[in-house]
Amino acid sequence: MMTSIASRFSALPTAAKLLIFISLALLPLGLGLVWVAGGGIRAANDSNLERAEVQGVAATRAIESLIARDALALRIAANGALRAPASDPCATAAQSLALSPGVANSFSLRSPDGKLLCTKGNFQPQRDDVLIAPGDLRMWISPEDKSVFVRVGVIGGMATGSLSRDQLRDAALASGDELSQLTISDRQVEIAVIDEPLPQRVDGELRHWAYPIANHQLIIRIAAWAPSITTIERLLLLLPVLMWVVAALISWILVNRLLILPLRRLQRVIGEFKPGDEPLVLPARLGPAIEIQALGDAFVRAVERIDESERQMGDALEGQRKLVREVHHRVKNNLQVIASLLNIHGRSVVTPDAKAAYAAIGRRVDALAVVHRNHFAEMEESRGIALRPLLTELAASLRASAPDSARRMMIELELESLSTTQDVAVAIAFLITEVVEFAMLRSPDEGVDVTLRRTGELTARLSLCCAVLAPEGEKDAGQVQFERIVAGLAKQLRSPLDRKLGRYMVDLPVFPVE
Repeated sequence: MMTSIASRFSALPTAAKLLIFISLALLPLGLGLVWVAGGGIRAANDSNLERAEVQGVAATRAIESLIARDALALRIAANGALRAPASDPCATAAQSLALSPGVANSFSLRSPDGKLLCTKGNFQPQRDDVLIAPGDLRMWISPEDKSVFVRVGVIGGMATGSLSRDQLRDAALASGDELSQLTISDRQVEIAVIDEPLPQRVDGELRHWAYPIANHQLIIRIAAWAPSITTIERLLLLLPVLMWVVAALISWILVNRLLILPLRRLQRVIGEFKPGDEPLVLPARLGPAIEIQALGDAFVRAVERIDESERQMGDALEGQRKLVREVHHRVKNNLQVIASLLNIHGRSVVTPDAKAAYAAIGRRVDALAVVHRNHFAEMEESRGIALRPLLTELAASLRASAPDSARRMMIELELESLSTTQDVAVAIAFLITEVVEFAMLRSPDEGVDVTLRRTGELTARLSLCCAVLAPEGEKDAGQVQFERIVAGLAKQLRSPLDRKLGRYMVDLPVFPVE
């Protein structure tokens, strides 16, 4: 997939690529501005939401503090009134409550079995069936009075007080006046302490919070309007994007008019220019950029130097080609002359050892001449030396120069069409010559099989099979010298010689398949 995208991008014109690059270069700036603007708007909205939540928590704590203060004062007053015998315990409790400012003086006292002892103020008795132990606290909401009733247990009885909705509202608003809705519920009855009409807006949402108080006997629920991003704010968010697009377009237009179009005119003229016909003439209009005009002048000077250099290189290459051809031709002729002289001198000697020495030297010189002749034939096309015709010609030459005792020895060839360098071809020719000559002298009745097969894109394996090849066992001086020579030739091929009984194998580099 990435390759497909890269190929499509490469096929785009330079102007389109430039627009993409400029857009990507300015994109971080646009995204940064959008992020900063959006972050500021979100921070403002989160601040409003957090302020509403904080005010709700403060209102909850104020109501809980009011209830806790009244319950504590009522517990202390009732405990003192019921502990000391008195004809009117409510009057005694009222005197104690009078010392606590801000605490309601309407309450009732009951015996431990729930019997009403007395009331104070305009308090209406509630819930005769609710009995609590000393130290406990029970709270509920009266749907008729819209008040929160608090009953505390003391030694000798119980005391019940109430907090009206107005008292609760004043306590909640004392922490802030921005609350829209606040209700208190005992999970059966719910009263609205604050019930202001909510704004009808489309750029926000109504958020709710619930806070349990008094050991989860009451639940305070608060509702507030959470603002969100408005249409104007969205337009402000799009303004950096619009700035990014405009900046990218203006940059692209300027670069396209000042650079791309003059470069295209220069490219068209250079593309239509044909060396050798007439001098390069640049267009008259190359834009206001001095650098492009200097580039055109540099092209003219470069073309003139290239024309002159090509003429000189062509003349030098032709002379070098003629010289190399002549050198190769003379080397080939010299090798053939040496081989002929060795053959003539070999026929004139008397002793068999001298004649065999002349023949051995002649076979090696002839092998080198075969390699050089094939190299000279393939040199013009620079395809390397073809091994199949080289080894075929080498085998024919070896059989022709074989001693009388090995005239009937067969050299079987199984060769693939492969090519290699001259250095490798020389080492292969010498290696085959050494093996064939060793077989001629040691076992002339046995044939030699030469196999050449490709084993990889750049490698091939040469296999020489003959019964006389024995890498192990006792060896005479001739065998030791033979093993040393073939090992040295294998090193020239940069590959170890794999010796097995009756078979020597070596890997060699070849040219890849065309």
